[in-house]
Amino acid sequence: MVESWATSPSGQALGIDLHVEPTGPGLRKGLTDALRTAVRGGRLAPGSRLPSSRTLAADLGIARNTVADAYADLVAEGWLTARQGSGTRVAERPVETHRVGTPTPARGRRPRSGLLHDLHPGTPDLSSFPRAEWLKATRRALAAAPNEALGYGDPRGRIELRTALAGYLARARGVHADPDRIMICSGFVHGLMLLGDVLRARGVQDVAVETYGLDVHWNILTRSGLHTHPLPLDQLGTRTDELATGEWATGELATGETDVGAALLTPAHQFPTGVPLHPDRRTAAVDWARRTGGLILEDDYDGEFRYDRQPVGALQGLDPDRVVYFGTASKSLAPGLRLGWLVLPQSVAAEVTEAKGISDWSCGVLDQLTLAEFIGSGAYDRHVRGARLRYRRRRDQLVTALAERAPDVRVTGIAAGLHAVLQLPPGTEQSVVRAAAWQRLGVSGLSSFRHDTAPAEPAQDALVVGYGTPPDHAWSGALEALCRVLP
Repeated sequence: MVESWATSPSGQALGIDLHVEPTGPGLRKGLTDALRTAVRGGRLAPGSRLPSSRTLAADLGIARNTVADAYADLVAEGWLTARQGSGTRVAERPVETHRVGTPTPARGRRPRSGLLHDLHPGTPDLSSFPRAEWLKATRRALAAAPNEALGYGDPRGRIELRTALAGYLARARGVHADPDRIMICSGFVHGLMLLGDVLRARGVQDVAVETYGLDVHWNILTRSGLHTHPLPLDQLGTRTDELATGEWATGELATGETDVGAALLTPAHQFPTGVPLHPDRRTAAVDWARRTGGLILEDDYDGEFRYDRQPVGALQGLDPDRVVYFGTASKSLAPGLRLGWLVLPQSVAAEVTEAKGISDWSCGVLDQLTLAEFIGSGAYDRHVRGARLRYRRRRDQLVTALAERAPDVRVTGIAAGLHAVLQLPPGTEQSVVRAAAWQRLGVSGLSSFRHDTAPAEPAQDALVVGYGTPPDHAWSGALEALCRVLP
């Protein structure tokens, strides 16, 4: 009698699972052909261990000898290997794969493969992720988690993390946060997708953005059916006073009147120019939102990393009813965690929750619980303060090296954050970027972050250099490579 599916005669579970469907005449030939196809096509990767003949026979409801014979055929053909003590495995050999097109990267996010040194902005030093402390927090969080935490959850995210964030954001960023109005999302982009959908459903058609930023963010708003209109920048930050005029540049000469219903801003540390929003400009933005019923979408970019001045609090603190606060763990910990949060005005909280769906499908519960424990134990503060010291040392080394090696290059935007703007002699930005590419050095030109419809103005040649990206052992080499390509 054939053994019942996936169990031994004693009722114990057997081995490992393998999905395979024998087809055609004869079980032995059908099984052999199905296994060969799985190996040839790459579904069974080289080195993969196969179930024992007993296990697979029980799973398929066929005789064990049939499976053993099929394995022996494929070993003889070279598709499998069989060794005493290590079982049957897929042989090491080239795998046939189908090539797929590589999507064109957004202008502000350059491909990073093949680089000797990566100085693109937007990524922290991933080698400094606090693995040991994170593992400890994971163990504590999992041990303390109630059973219901592992089920389908509140679309707003776990209450443990929302509560921890409410306390931390109030203390460290001056945010007015209630756990009931915090939404956990899988990073800034996810949060912006949700807000884009909500704004469009409200009838908003136009959103103000900053002249310099990431086109991936502007494209998200565009895909939601919104039009983006760039606000100019100067030495005091974004010209939010122009929100009140309703006049927008739409080309080199043309102007048009639009009904802007929201504004996406990086007030603490404008990306990529690094200019904080002047207090008068902050007030102007909030006044506009109050008067028109508009929303400000605040990207608290680099909010945790301050060096030479008192911390700039979140704009949300001026009016929690008109500002949506966006924060993430991407810079403070690692982007791969895919953890972000929104602090929502009461007037929009229900709509964003509905847009996210009936279940918190986008953010892993264990990572949420771990971050809550990490914040509550003080480990998050310790990590951020340690990272702040390391990045400040790098910033200082960058400024010193440029003063000695490239005195014609002026460094700006360095009071906070993980990147600096290097002002270049007129007309040299593209040649420096090309020279860096030849040296396999990844840098970004400032022009790559400019909005396509921003009005024409004298070109500003500059590099945006992310000094947070390289690991410690590679930093000196990256700095040396940068100095070599500068005019």
